[in-house]
Amino acid sequence: MSLENKIIQQLQQFSPIHLRVDNESDMHAGPPNRETHFRVEMVAEAFQGLSRVGRHQLIYGLFGDDFQAGLHALSLHLYAPDEWQGHAPQSPQCAGNH
Repeated sequence: MSLENKIIQQLQQFSPIHLRVDNESDMHAGPPNRETHFRVEMVAEAFQGLSRVGRHQLIYGLFGDDFQAGLHALSLHLYAPDEWQGHAPQSPQCAGNH
């Protein structure tokens, strides 16, 4: 299973109202077709009442082994339903990408 599919599968436990996972690895320096940088945009009731830090800790806790195995970055945009405006900020181009 690809890491992207694993991330999507793991995040399903939060019963997201909206979920988008983008592999942004090619926006960074390195060989093509890798899975090192992902952007996650998710809206779920589970985030209601949690701080931004608490939300990030919850998600990062799911992927500790993956960070040890080569996952480098998760850009997290996590919202409770009443906070969702229909879009999240896009990721900037990495300065190290040539």
